[in-house]
Amino acid sequence: GPTCVPAGRRRPFNAAERKSSPCVVDCEPNRKEVTLKTGGHNDKATRKTYTFDMVFGQSAKQIDVYRGVVCPILDEVIMGYNCTVFAYGQTGTGKTFTMEGERSEGEQFTWEEDPQAGIIPRTLHQIFEKLSENNTEFSVKVSLLEIYNEELFDLLSTSDDITERLQLFDDPRNKRGVVVKGLEEVVVHNKDEVYQILKRGSAKRKTASTLMNAYSSRSHSVFSVTIHMKEVNLDGEELVKIGKLNLVDLAGSENIGRSGAVDKRAREAGNINQSLLTLGRVINALVEKRPHIPYRESKLTRILQDSLGGRTKTSIIATVSPSSSNLEETMSTLEYASRAKNIMNKPEVNQKLTKRTLIKEYTEEIERLKKDLAATREKNGVYLSSESYEADLVLTAVVSRLEKTTEELEQERFVCSALTSTQENLYNTADQLLSTAQESTHHVSGLHDKLDRKTQVEQHNSGVQQSFSQRMDGVFSSMQSTIALQSSKQQSMFSSYSQAVGELLCLPPPCLPPLSMFASSTDPVFHPVSECGGLQDGGGAVLTPVCLQVEASRTGGSCVNTCLSECGGLQDRGGAVLTPVCLQVEAMQKSGEMLRAFLLQEIEDLKEASALGIGAMQEELHKHQEDIRQAQEEHLEVRGAGPGGRALRGGAPEGGGWGEGSEGRGLEGVV
Repeated sequence: GPTCVPAGRRRPFNAAERKSSPCVVDCEPNRKEVTLKTGGHNDKATRKTYTFDMVFGQSAKQIDVYRGVVCPILDEVIMGYNCTVFAYGQTGTGKTFTMEGERSEGEQFTWEEDPQAGIIPRTLHQIFEKLSENNTEFSVKVSLLEIYNEELFDLLSTSDDITERLQLFDDPRNKRGVVVKGLEEVVVHNKDEVYQILKRGSAKRKTASTLMNAYSSRSHSVFSVTIHMKEVNLDGEELVKIGKLNLVDLAGSENIGRSGAVDKRAREAGNINQSLLTLGRVINALVEKRPHIPYRESKLTRILQDSLGGRTKTSIIATVSPSSSNLEETMSTLEYASRAKNIMNKPEVNQKLTKRTLIKEYTEEIERLKKDLAATREKNGVYLSSESYEADLVLTAVVSRLEKTTEELEQERFVCSALTSTQENLYNTADQLLSTAQESTHHVSGLHDKLDRKTQVEQHNSGVQQSFSQRMDGVFSSMQSTIALQSSKQQSMFSSYSQAVGELLCLPPPCLPPLSMFASSTDPVFHPVSECGGLQDGGGAVLTPVCLQVEASRTGGSCVNTCLSECGGLQDRGGAVLTPVCLQVEAMQKSGEMLRAFLLQEIEDLKEASALGIGAMQEELHKHQEDIRQAQEEHLEVRGAGPGGRALRGGAPEGGGWGEGSEGRGLEGVV
C-alpha cells in the first residue's frame, strides 16, 4: 500500500557555521539523494547516502517545498482523506520556518504572496481557492494545539487562562483516532482571516533561547484544518464529506548537553526528547512490524497514531544542518526519516455523513451551548471575550463610519448631479455664444474690410483731388503769366495810345469829341485785364466774373469800331496825323480779339476738366455710400440677432454715422 513519504531539506550556513565548520551534507535534488560525510573531507569510504522521495537543497525556496510536498496531499484532503505533514529535525534547522514562514521586511507583500510564507498560510490560501472553484457549499475550521512538557494547551482559546490544560480521549468513531476535549475550532470564512489566527497562536506558543537557536520553539504544535463539503448522491440525498489536514511542527531533536539547556530548560529538553524518543520507537516498531506499537507512551505519538501506520496519508520533512558541528544530530534525523519511509499506511476516505446525522450532532452541540449560556446568564449578563468585545466595538465604529460615508456619498452624488446639469446648461449656452460670436466676428470682419475699402477710396479721392489741385495751380499759373504778358503789352499799347491822344489833343477843336469817346471806351477793356492777375488766388469761383468781363470787352471793341468809324471821318479832316493812330487802334483790336479767344479757350478747358473730375468723384462717392449703406444694414441685422439684442461695440453710430450728409458735404466743399 501507500507509504509514508519522507523529504529532506538542507538549510544554508549561518554566519557562525560559515567561519568555523565545513560542510558535511551534499544534496542531489535530481537523484533525490542526501550524502553525509562522516569521516574525512575527501574520504569517500566514510560517506553515507540516503534516498528520499524528495530532496531540497539550500537554494530551494518556500514555494518549491510547498509544491513538492503539500500540493499533492491537498487534493486528497478535498477528496475526503485525512493527511498529515510534520517537520522533524534538530533545533535551528528550519522546521518552524518551513511550516509557518516569516514576513518579509517592509511588508511589501501580502502574506499569501510573500516569498517567505510557509506551508500553513499557503495551504489555507489554496484550500479556499480550490473550494471556490468547485462551486460547492463548504466550511473550514482550524485548531492549533500545543504539546509542552507532556501537557496539552489550546493556542486559539479565547480564555484568559493560558495554563488551562486539555484532556485527550479516544475517538469512538475512529479506533485509531483521538479527541481533545475542550479544543476550540475556529471557523475561517476567508483566507484573509488565516494570518490573524496564525499570529494569535504563535504569540501564545512557548519559546526560549538556547545555544542552538536564539528563538527556539520549546514545544510541539499541531495545526489542524477540517473541511466539511456538501455532496448530493444519485438518490438526491445530501451528504457531508469531511477532510482533515494536520500540519505538525515538532520541537528540536538535539540532546540536552548540546542544546546548552540547564535547570528548567533541561527538564523541558528531557520531556521533548521523551516525546521524540517515543516517536522513534513507534517508527521502529512500525518498520519492524511488531505486534505492539507504543503509541500511548507519549501524547505526541498518541495524537499522531492515525498518521503513523493508520488510515492517514503522511509526509515527513526532515530538516538538517550542513555544518560538521551538528553531524551527530544530522545523522540521527536522516536515520529517522529513512526508517519512516518504510512505514506502511492504509489511507481510507472518511465516512460521509448524511444530513440527518449531521443535524443530530449539531443539535447536541446546540444543547451544550444552551447550557453554557444559561450558566452565563445566572451571572447577570453575557460575558464576552476581550477579542469579541473589541471586534464588536470595531464593528460598531465601522457601521457608524459607513452610515456617515453613505450620507456624504448621497450628498456628493446630489451635488455632482446638480453640477453636471449646470455644466451641461453652461456648455449649451457657451456653444450658442460661440456660434453667435463666430458669426458676429465674420460680419465685423466684413465691416472692417469695407472700412478698409472706404479708406482706400478716400485715399484715392484725396490723391485725385491733390492732382486736380496741382493741375489747376499749373493752369492758373500759366494764365497768370499769360495775362501778365498781355497786360504789359496792353500797357505799352495804352502808353502809345496816350501819346497819340496827347498829340490829338493838339488838333483843332472839331476833332476832340470823337477822340474823348474813344478814350472812355478803353477803360472797360483795361480793367478786367488787370483783374485777371488774381485768378490763381480766387480759384474756380472767379471764372464766372472773368467770363462776364470778357463779354463786356466785346462792348469795348464795338466802341473801338465806332471810334474807328469816327476817325475815318476825321481822316479826311486830320490828314496824315490820324493815320498812325488808326493803325495802332487796329492793332489793339486784333490783340484784344486774340486775348479774348485765348481766355475763352482756357475757360472751356477748365470747365471740361472740372466737370470730368467732379463726375468721377461723385460716381466714386455714390458707390462708396452704397457700400456703407449695405454694411449698416448687415450690422443692424447682426445687432438684432445677437444675445439680448445688444449692439456690437465698434459698430456704426445710430442715425448712420457714415451717411450721405457728411460725405456729400465734404466733397461738395472740395468741388
